[in-house]
Amino acid sequence: MTDQRLGGKAALITGSGQGIGRGIAAVFAAAGAKVVVATRTASSGQVTVDAIREAGGEAILVETDVQDPDQCKASVDATIETYGRLDIMVHNAASFAGGMIENFDPADLQDSLSTNLVAAFHLSKMSIPHMKEQGGRLLFTSSVTGPRVVMPGAGYYAATKSGLNGFIRTAGMELAPLKITVNGVEPGFIKTPAIDLIADADGQQEMAKYIPAGYFGEPEDIGHAMLYLASDEARYVTGQTICVDGGSTLPESPLFYEESADGVTALGD
Repeated sequence: MTDQRLGGKAALITGSGQGIGRGIAAVFAAAGAKVVVATRTASSGQVTVDAIREAGGEAILVETDVQDPDQCKASVDATIETYGRLDIMVHNAASFAGGMIENFDPADLQDSLSTNLVAAFHLSKMSIPHMKEQGGRLLFTSSVTGPRVVMPGAGYYAATKSGLNGFIRTAGMELAPLKITVNGVEPGFIKTPAIDLIADADGQQEMAKYIPAGYFGEPEDIGHAMLYLASDEARYVTGQTICVDGGSTLPESPLFYEESADGVTALGD
């Protein structure tokens, strides 16, 4: 490992058993971080840990359901007990409960709130005392859905991610005097197991036509954005989010542009 931007630092990453969380964990470990894989499913989390160790990195697994404050605390405690410090906390675990507003289900909303938003408060509160002396990074996986764009049936998710962005800004202001920065990344379409559940290969190819870049991002694309925010290079950045979406939120509407071998052009050109 030649990149040591996070050398000697300990990073707790929730939801890192697969998808974006696994990508963040891999990128952080490659940059020298000691990683705590905090995920609800131990078997998938162990896959992440094994991959990091095989690549020469350092990682442990803590089975964690972020809806349970006690388990959130246990993951923070395990980080301190194992590595003696906590420098970076990444809340990436998320719940996506679909449903039209006309069929509003309080249980589904509560599930999304508990995982996506309430856990952010718990994990931050528990992490702050361990960051006060040396400073630290609180990082969150937000989404383009809610803060930037919306789609039918994603009301719960959009509301919680919009709320998360408000939390990031407020916490960024509150914690700046402590040299604790608070930032997030808003992913667009990223190639994860969740995408495979939404559409098959043909469907995904059709979806990619509406992304100016022409393809889905990889989990590591989010990991690299997170790496910047976790590094000393971003010491003066707080209360912000970075959109990583291949340009998918840029068009006013697909009705007004078309793609060709020469790039994106306005209709009629």
